[in-house]
Amino acid sequence: MAAAPLYCVCRQPYDVSRFMIECDICKDWFHGSCVQVEEHHAVDIDVYHCPNCDVVHGPSLMKKRNNWHRHDYTEPDDGTKPVQAGTPVFIKELQNRTFASGEEILMRMKGEQVTPRYLERHGFSYPIAVTEMEGLGLKLPPTTFSVKDVEQYVGGDKIIDVIDVARQADSKMKLSEFVKYFCKPHRPKVLNLISLEFSDTKMSELVVVPDVAQKMSWVENYWPDDSFFPKPFVQKYCLMGVKDSYTDFHIDFGGTSVWYHVLWGEKIFYLIKPTPANLALYEAWSSSPNQSEVFFGNKVDKCYKCVVPQGTTLLIPTGWIHAVLTSQDCMAFGGNFLHNLNIGMQLRCYEMERRLKTPDLFKFPYFEAICWYVAKNLLETLKELREDNCPPPTYLVEGVKALISALKTWLKREVRGHSLEVPDHIRPNHLIKELTKEIRYLEEETGSSCKPVKSQGSGCGVGSGTNGCPATRSTLERLCQARRARRAARRLREQQRQAPKVPSNLDILEQHTREVLKRLEVGPLEEVSSSNMSMSFLCASCRERPTSPSTEEAIQGMLSMAGLLCPSKPEKGHQRRLQGDKSPMDSQGNSSSEAWDNQGLPSPLNRCHNTSPETDYQYCDPSMSPPLHPSKRHAPNPPPISNQATKGKRPKKGMATAKQRLGKILKLNRHSRVFV
Repeated sequence: MAAAPLYCVCRQPYDVSRFMIECDICKDWFHGSCVQVEEHHAVDIDVYHCPNCDVVHGPSLMKKRNNWHRHDYTEPDDGTKPVQAGTPVFIKELQNRTFASGEEILMRMKGEQVTPRYLERHGFSYPIAVTEMEGLGLKLPPTTFSVKDVEQYVGGDKIIDVIDVARQADSKMKLSEFVKYFCKPHRPKVLNLISLEFSDTKMSELVVVPDVAQKMSWVENYWPDDSFFPKPFVQKYCLMGVKDSYTDFHIDFGGTSVWYHVLWGEKIFYLIKPTPANLALYEAWSSSPNQSEVFFGNKVDKCYKCVVPQGTTLLIPTGWIHAVLTSQDCMAFGGNFLHNLNIGMQLRCYEMERRLKTPDLFKFPYFEAICWYVAKNLLETLKELREDNCPPPTYLVEGVKALISALKTWLKREVRGHSLEVPDHIRPNHLIKELTKEIRYLEEETGSSCKPVKSQGSGCGVGSGTNGCPATRSTLERLCQARRARRAARRLREQQRQAPKVPSNLDILEQHTREVLKRLEVGPLEEVSSSNMSMSFLCASCRERPTSPSTEEAIQGMLSMAGLLCPSKPEKGHQRRLQGDKSPMDSQGNSSSEAWDNQGLPSPLNRCHNTSPETDYQYCDPSMSPPLHPSKRHAPNPPPISNQATKGKRPKKGMATAKQRLGKILKLNRHSRVFV
């Protein structure tokens, strides 16, 4: 194979992940990092001279600015072209525009009031501003935290996406380079950083997201630990913008709700309510070729201006269309989360993104996959509420209906070649069928006392006390606790699977059964002779001819080994060890298995002394039996045990003595020998 061509002063092959620039003289390509040319600077170069050609032909030639209102500032300023978003002229005009006050739609609340229960009862349809942080659960660095501190915690070599505001175009650069730019007193252009997700860095330990975002998040509640798809990390963003940074109107990916907290500086939000009419206008505006030349706030009835100063947290609900202006150098933290309160709107926003052909980079990661996980969990939720004879809240019923419709649409797309994000352990058609069945149950009960409730604070149609129907409590909190418990149990099972396997009682019983059956398979003559030989050594005083244990005794031995047979009336001095006893030795110093053996179980050697087993046995719960380690299994010929507990007592009616049973066995053996 031919060697790959080499480029740049470093003589390395082409790397798609690294920015390169072509020399207009020698036509060779150079890595921007090797020739000190940043990607966002390259657009300002008219004719580039590499370090070699620079010596002969002089420095590179820069583009000449001809206007201040177009993304391409080289266009002639003839006054015929409109102002484009993000340019210096646009920013000045924006600051001079008049808007409706954000106080008309803003809900100002204390941190302790913003809870999942409150939002479930009253809905989450309008932005919430929080100035008193106590009770919100939000943890942040101090206000002295700087961009240099971010570099220290995240790492200066991290590649980030920055937005050149005047061109409304993004480019890549190292975080260390952005920090240098941010700290300069005079900046040649306006750069904005809004996509630094730091969940996988040391800085993550400094930030705890608001409780309401954590507890309501689909990712936190429904995403399984063993998912084939990588877990989406969208809850922790650091936003660093210089004065006059601007982000044009948009809806957060997947219709996610978002929380912002301004650590220092100030941001101004321009908010538009997601009515059906406004969403239709937004989709048309987003797909228009002159989008940057039209200020979307002028196309709707009302656009609200909301100033967010230092120390304020803003929560924006699903689907709200918003633009953001950084009025002064600012550092903010934020995050996105999907939840159950506005499922229909979330799905509508996702479908809009698909129609607009939004690149995957700007969409919620594995949105369809998490919807399948949510559908599976909501099915369990509906079943639990139905079993409790409790009505699900209206937002949940409407959300499940919207989810069923979306899942059906995605399955049809798969037939047409669309790649489907269905988790392996989920049966999509069965899941949709079961969800539809649950909705049908609810619709059939319409008009009865248990129908979907509009207010989550009300019980089953009566009162609003918390002691009534379980739906009066926070449904999400209750079911999330159960899911967390199931998750912990799943992790425990995984740990147990990975740990060395300890043989169970049934495993030991099976092994013991095989050993006994092997002995019982010995022929009658061999059996008698072997018994004579072994018993002559162990019991010389016996006058009865010994033989191998009877089938009944073998079964008793097997059951006792498995812990399935225990004395119904344990005698004094032979107390049974109970499950949960942590001591490995009994009061006489015997091991647990030895103490269990010495509970009056009949031994072949006891029969040599004409004693009869007094203790009668019954089946017992295996869970009450002490576990037997393989090293403590019964020996083929256990040592003699004390028979004081049974001495002098008559056997129960119908119970043959050991001597009688032994005589019967010998008689059968003599009879069998005649026919051999």
